[in-house]
Amino acid sequence: MRHRRRGRNRYPRWVTDVPEVKFFKPAGVPLRAIEIVEMTVVELETLRLVDLEGLNQEEAALRMGISRRTLWNDLMSARKKVAHALVNGLAIQIRGGAYSVAGEESDIEKGGE
Repeated sequence: MRHRRRGRNRYPRWVTDVPEVKFFKPAGVPLRAIEIVEMTVVELETLRLVDLEGLNQEEAALRMGISRRTLWNDLMSARKKVAHALVNGLAIQIRGGAYSVAGEESDIEKGGE
């Protein structure tokens, strides 16, 4: 029997593109000896739009088709994960999340959550 999340269902967020590189790790540390921090494609997209492209939260939220509050939550989660990985020498894996790629016809969930 599958348990459902409490609250409203998550709507897919729009992302511009799925990253080609989905794994980062510190140099010189064997993979078997390292902890992995998982980041969703959606969290990466929020970092890209706000921190790399310099959009404000309202512009980024509009582009992703979500509320500013939802964008803020995803952005803070992404920043925390990146900081945790960098400070503690952990690997980062990018995968999953409820998203749709802008320009594609299908609004299906990619990668599961």
